[in-house]
Amino acid sequence: MHDISTGSTGSTGSGGARPSRRAVLAATAGVTAGLTAGRTLPAAARDAAPAAVSDRRLRALISRMTLEEKVGQLFVMRVYGHSATAPDKADVDANLQEIGVRTAAELIAAYRVGGIIYFTWAHNTRDPHQIADLSDGIQRACLAQPRGVPALIATDQEHGAVCRIGAPATLFPGAMAVGAGGSRADARALGRISGAELRAMGVNQDYSPDADVNVNPANPVIGVRSFGADPEAVAALVAAEVSGYQAAGVAATAKHFPGHGDTAVDSHYGFPVITHSRELWERLDAVPFRAAVRAGIDSVMTAHIQFPALDDSGDPATLSRPIVTGILRGELGYDGVVITDSLGMEGVRTKYGDDRVPVLALKAGVDQLLNPPSLDVAWHAVLAAVRGGELTEARLDESILRILRLKARLGLFENPYADPAGVGRTVGTRAHLAAADRIAERTTTLLVNEGGTLPFDRRREHRVLVVGADPASPTGTTGPPTGVLATALTGLGFAATALSTGTTPSADTVTAAVTAARDADAVVVCTYNVTASSAQRTLVDRLLATGRPVAVVAVRNPYDVAQFPSVRACLATYCWTDVELRAAARVIAGRVAPRGRLPVPVQRADDPARVLYPVGHGLTY
Repeated sequence: MHDISTGSTGSTGSGGARPSRRAVLAATAGVTAGLTAGRTLPAAARDAAPAAVSDRRLRALISRMTLEEKVGQLFVMRVYGHSATAPDKADVDANLQEIGVRTAAELIAAYRVGGIIYFTWAHNTRDPHQIADLSDGIQRACLAQPRGVPALIATDQEHGAVCRIGAPATLFPGAMAVGAGGSRADARALGRISGAELRAMGVNQDYSPDADVNVNPANPVIGVRSFGADPEAVAALVAAEVSGYQAAGVAATAKHFPGHGDTAVDSHYGFPVITHSRELWERLDAVPFRAAVRAGIDSVMTAHIQFPALDDSGDPATLSRPIVTGILRGELGYDGVVITDSLGMEGVRTKYGDDRVPVLALKAGVDQLLNPPSLDVAWHAVLAAVRGGELTEARLDESILRILRLKARLGLFENPYADPAGVGRTVGTRAHLAAADRIAERTTTLLVNEGGTLPFDRRREHRVLVVGADPASPTGTTGPPTGVLATALTGLGFAATALSTGTTPSADTVTAAVTAARDADAVVVCTYNVTASSAQRTLVDRLLATGRPVAVVAVRNPYDVAQFPSVRACLATYCWTDVELRAAARVIAGRVAPRGRLPVPVQRADDPARVLYPVGHGLTY
């Protein structure tokens, strides 16, 4: 076992001292020696070494690995706890139950996994310094193994509705909001700033951006996670965000190939079928992925969807050789890392057992196997497939070479560690937070404004009641939405109060809101995924009947506006995170003019075949 305890540069809180660069090199002597030579990483990863590594040297490293170590390199796994060596007892118990180990360090020692994925619910992401300590503990555990290889440490930091690391990290508008802003410079800045903050915390792979073209308003799993419905516009923003992340030294991931934007089924719980023709796929779904490949995307994530026009076998794309090897690698010319979506999702488990899924994914051409429900079952299944001849060791070597190329490109062989000083210097800085606010101001979309209802005047509409839906914050921001809006409006000179009425307000709740509205000069209503039968419609109608000025703020789907034909003012924010709600407050108060434009069409509620507001619609003042 390598001794990496010397040359400490400080305590990490994750079970030991953080090795110096010299100690890291010593720990990997004989395995990674001479691997690094060539181009230098970007400034955000300036402490990492030059990263161009010859395939000859990487193959030499692979040749020294045991079969068990090779199998481990293919897996990216969850693990509970804030520390790699000393998690809380509840997290130890969860690890024992789900994985059969106590800690991240034990997971690495037992299975030699090539990557770890962070989740909020796994208690990996308490605060930036803790995350950096956890990352360092994971890397130490990896390098402590014989022939130790640093880990890819990943998370889903999409921003907006899906985000694993919350405040005080900088949180940006989500993809559809960025689509409403339409600025490639903003998308690039988002990636660059978010990437710099992730890298400071030791996270070196982000499962973002979402490259799906969302053309189905009923899509339950993509929706506002997509930049929009125009494939060329989505492609431009995907490429820009990729360039930002990768300039910051973080591997970006385009997902979910071959395209998850037109489904009414959530692949977490079912098996979606995409009915697009091959020709439509070329014109729609493929466009952003082609742009990502041209932009030099580091990794691509597959979708657990059935796409008969691309493969009529009935297999999910994740397990489809015609899709992964034939189309993604062959036709699109992509030779980077391909990772599955989570193997615990129902969409990939419908047809095959958990022992067959990882083997079939590798046979399809996938490189990384993400988060299987049972690592022990999946790991042993791959091992048995090689020993039994179904998979060759050479096939594993192909994927491991791609994975090691990525690790080398990120500078992980030279210095895989977070920079303790860099956390405070980089994460959630005033400049980064201000950039997020400026980007958000360019996304808020004014859909309706009859009679100049907006902006509200703080003298004429001084007392403002903020009511409506209060979904839990998706990103660890303060929330709830009504409270954030009320606080922001008060800070802008109004006397605002919040009254949460929920997504399904009862008759009594509606009556209470109407009573409160009579004591206000104006009302703001937050709506969330409104349908024809939603009680939120009743709430808005009753508030309109009071005669007070009413502004609806659709805090998730812009499609809500179609359910309110009588509303005189409506804004879309595309997500309910603080940065977007504060921007909406500034628009309501007239401090900034609305500049967003719809990145998706909104159909009429009474006739979905007709468009109520087209792509590009957006008012200003």
